[in-house]
Amino acid sequence: MASQLDSIAALSDQKQKIEQYKAALQSILAKGEVAQCESFVDHMLSEGVPLVVSRQLMAVFAQEIAKLPADTHKEVAQYTLRKIQPRVVSYEEQVTVVRTNLAQLLEEEEDWSKAAQTLAGIDLDSGMRQLDAEYRLSTNIKIAMLHLEDDDAVSAETYIKKAASLIAACKNEELELQYKTCYARILDSKRRFLQAATSYYELSQVGNREIQGRKISEEELQQALTSAVTCCILASAGPQRSRILANLYKDERCAGLPVFPFLEKVYLERILRREEVEAFAQSLAAHQRAMTPDGSTVLERAVIEHNLAAASKLYDNIYFSELGQLLGVDASKAETTAARMVSEDRLKGSIDQVDGLLCFDGSSDQLLLWDEQIQDVCNQLNSIIDTMGDKGIKLEA
Repeated sequence: MASQLDSIAALSDQKQKIEQYKAALQSILAKGEVAQCESFVDHMLSEGVPLVVSRQLMAVFAQEIAKLPADTHKEVAQYTLRKIQPRVVSYEEQVTVVRTNLAQLLEEEEDWSKAAQTLAGIDLDSGMRQLDAEYRLSTNIKIAMLHLEDDDAVSAETYIKKAASLIAACKNEELELQYKTCYARILDSKRRFLQAATSYYELSQVGNREIQGRKISEEELQQALTSAVTCCILASAGPQRSRILANLYKDERCAGLPVFPFLEKVYLERILRREEVEAFAQSLAAHQRAMTPDGSTVLERAVIEHNLAAASKLYDNIYFSELGQLLGVDASKAETTAARMVSEDRLKGSIDQVDGLLCFDGSSDQLLLWDEQIQDVCNQLNSIIDTMGDKGIKLEA
């Protein structure tokens, strides 16, 4: 094959040369042998082939190798990318085709990380060619989504941030939906649950409409709504979480979700029991069951904070030893959790470390009111005794 290619290179007529190269390429592809495909690449990138000719042939080659068997396609594509790298500026369009098709193959094989890395090798900010903004947007979103499939939220966020600078000018509704979905999943994966809940809830309100010829299914909307509920429950207790909980609880669609009974108890600020928490935990994704720095899971921390906030509705004050029993933790952890929530203004109250007592806001006012009521009763009693004395009525000691 090498000698045949060399003889074609010796032809003086460029048109004839290109036609014979194409014929030779078709013969090579028909055989589907890796060695011959690699030999063709080596020849095309050699100094003996004019750039204007090699570009044309490499463009055809880049498209056609995708029709080879998967293993052959993968090996030939990877070899091509390695060999072409030193001259990649001269073959940007051809490299884009090779990388796009190879990434699709790797995605089909569920090799998410390599698929993302392959697509990321495309120079989207090249000064050598003008790329459509929509293409750059869709590629960045695709890379981010592939990283998410590989549970790599950090890398995914890098590319979704690149997409963020392009999304404002986007007129493609499908791309906008993909961007919002990807962004919500990144927030979820990075445990920014309040923001994730808001994003998922917005997605659930898209409605059963058709976007770019594809109808949004009821299952997709329900999944987004379920994700919104889950993330809201996992979020740190506080006023913002309460507002989102209220929106979800009042949404009629939530009443039909399997998670609704748990959502209702959370919204109504009722104490959550262990068996209820364990049942809810079965529906969580792996990253939502991850451990926090203090050794508890995300759910355990959320439940402790929720139950502490619920306790504030039942008690005026409570000793940490008793609070720990209520929360299912030791007194020290109960105090640490309460201190954090109070300092972050997510719980109204104060801590008496000397007595080991947590006083919820409003309890001091109620104690003052109680004192005033006792004083009022005492004053009335004194008044009655004085009146009786004025009338000559003596009281027995």
